[in-house]
Amino acid sequence: MTPRGWAVLTLGGLVLALLVASIVLVPWSRPPAPRADQVAALGELPVDQVAHAREFRSALRPGAYGALVVGLLVALLLGLTPLGARLVELAGRPFGGHWTARAVLGGLAVVLLADLLTLPFAAWRQSVLTRYGLSTHGWSGWAVDLLKSYAVSAVIGAIALLGFYTVTRLAPRWWWAFGAAGAAGLVVLLSFVLPVLVEPVFNRFTPMEQGPLRTELMAMAARDGVPVRDVLVADASRRTKAVNAYVSGLGPTRRVVVYDTLLREATPAEVTSVVAHELGHAKDRDVWTGTLTGALGAALAVVALYLLGSWGPLLRLAGVDSVAEPRAFPLLIALVTVAGLVAAPAQALISRRVEARADAHALALTGDPATFEAMQRRLAGVNLADPDPPRWEYLWSASHPSTVERMAAARAYAREAGR
Repeated sequence: MTPRGWAVLTLGGLVLALLVASIVLVPWSRPPAPRADQVAALGELPVDQVAHAREFRSALRPGAYGALVVGLLVALLLGLTPLGARLVELAGRPFGGHWTARAVLGGLAVVLLADLLTLPFAAWRQSVLTRYGLSTHGWSGWAVDLLKSYAVSAVIGAIALLGFYTVTRLAPRWWWAFGAAGAAGLVVLLSFVLPVLVEPVFNRFTPMEQGPLRTELMAMAARDGVPVRDVLVADASRRTKAVNAYVSGLGPTRRVVVYDTLLREATPAEVTSVVAHELGHAKDRDVWTGTLTGALGAALAVVALYLLGSWGPLLRLAGVDSVAEPRAFPLLIALVTVAGLVAAPAQALISRRVEARADAHALALTGDPATFEAMQRRLAGVNLADPDPPRWEYLWSASHPSTVERMAAARAYAREAGR
């Protein structure tokens, strides 16, 4: 069998594995959240709070969707015309056009150009956040964080680009197989590395101080049977007033992170409710699920790019001879960008189902639906979330159930539990 035949067979196997993993690991059914309860919850929220949140979200939309459109157009322009290949050549020219210079510097130049062209939309977002009081650091702090983000992306990107194009040169007929394995391995590695090496670049993390709240949180984790290395507090207040918490890391790097803003804004019982939600992610191995599906998806993408990239009309449009050469990197970016847009609604749906399961876990673990509902009101108020967003936007990009859905789920749980 030819390498292309093996690639087709591998692609089918990866698609099947991803489907099985999604069916088995993703909670496709969700706890009840009757629409009648959602409408009732919305009616009980302060009218001015809802109006202010919707005004804020409307102010964000032009920048968000403008960046999306411009990013797509730039990717298509560079990937489906010879312009991208010429940019890669130009970046490698000072080094004699060596393939390593084209691969690393050319690849980074393509990504940087797209970032720079969408930079005005990022600035738009920052201006909106500042105007509505969510951002607490000035333009200098925003610029520093942006440069940090570029630096981290450049390091990770340079390693990935050098590794990928080294493989394409050493194994010109089978690079897709090694590349798929490498992409999957990189996803797994980053799941371990990001929490301990990258997150501290943007925030300072300190163990939650000893006291009744920490004791309760650690006891709750033990009662839940969830091994948590620590509960950390992130100094989020230096850049935002938004409240949040999350779980990150795998195995020995797993930790629950709580924003310092959450500790300031919420009651201890509400903080406990939020952490119970995060324990739900750990209990159900959601990080592992995300890592596994991400690894399978990355491997699938490499094989699909190999198969699609050998299509003559695409190569002619990009002005390249092979998808495996560094000059074809803009074409790969264009294909990945389009695939990401197509997959966005499915990814959002999966995320909402996972978050709804974590909500159900929090309700069962704490047995306190009233506090859970109060916390959702507080989250919506402080974070200026639209409690019942437009349906089209919800289906396209919402990673969490809406505020009224979560409040309705708490009310349904209370009725079922007789509370």
